[in-house]
Amino acid sequence: MATTTGDHAGHMDAIYRSQRHFYDLTRKYYLLGRDRLIEGLCPPGGGTVLEVGCGTGRNLIAAARRFPGARFFGIDISREMLTTASANIARAGLAERITLAQGDATAFDAPALFGVAQFDRVFQSYTLSMIPDWQGALREGASKLAPGGRLDLVDFGQQERLAGVFRRALFAWLAQFDVTPRAALGAALDDIAAAQGLSAQLTPLYRGYAWAGRLSA
Repeated sequence: MATTTGDHAGHMDAIYRSQRHFYDLTRKYYLLGRDRLIEGLCPPGGGTVLEVGCGTGRNLIAAARRFPGARFFGIDISREMLTTASANIARAGLAERITLAQGDATAFDAPALFGVAQFDRVFQSYTLSMIPDWQGALREGASKLAPGGRLDLVDFGQQERLAGVFRRALFAWLAQFDVTPRAALGAALDDIAAAQGLSAQLTPLYRGYAWAGRLSA
């Protein structure tokens, strides 16, 4: 695995040093829309799929099982999470099809990390709300798309069709874990699409609890 340094990497390691052991048991109850994203990836036969912020490897394992003809790659800034992801992937018998590397979502050298410069699919699941330079992470992911490729994401929305008391309580709780739902996500997608010659789409899910985004080449 390649290495990266910086305050954010250390901060993420501190958060997940213990949480990584029970992360998947708890997140399945409120990280809604992840499996919807995975089902919709549909990479071409022999295609390449990159997850930015792969965490425990849960999504990569599910995607690799769903699309056995594709090759999968994952980066995460937290070495603690990558330790768990590597173990989970090996346990699933998928180590030959999923390659991991430590990297910063806002700036990573895909050829150096993976020997692959562009990907048919890039996806980001509940990562942008934890990345300080989240617009940079979106731009970087979009820049790694192969011709005809697509970036898909899902993250917390603005709870726009849910009760205000629920929204306030959820946002206060998320803030304790340095999670900030990105109200400007739609505008950021439009800006990146215009700059990189892509098309953008944003879809509210579950009454705005989550937002699904897409950038298509």
